[in-house]
Amino acid sequence: MKPTAAEWVAKAEADFATMQRESRVRKNPNYDAVCFHAQQCAEKYIKARLCEADISFGKVHDLVALLEQVLAI
Repeated sequence: MKPTAAEWVAKAEADFATMQRESRVRKNPNYDAVCFHAQQCAEKYIKARLCEADISFGKVHDLVALLEQVLAI
């Protein structure tokens, strides 16, 4: 795996871990944070795949736009 892709994967996995921890909270869970970290996790995994394929992407957080790029691979 390319170093840049590995960095994106590490960040995605950190978001996933945060999402999991927050989703297990019994008292006053923050579901907005769970959704935010789920979105961030997906975004970063897609960006990792784009990096592996040498496909550039801008500073975008639009999952649909990123998915359109990755589906071409």
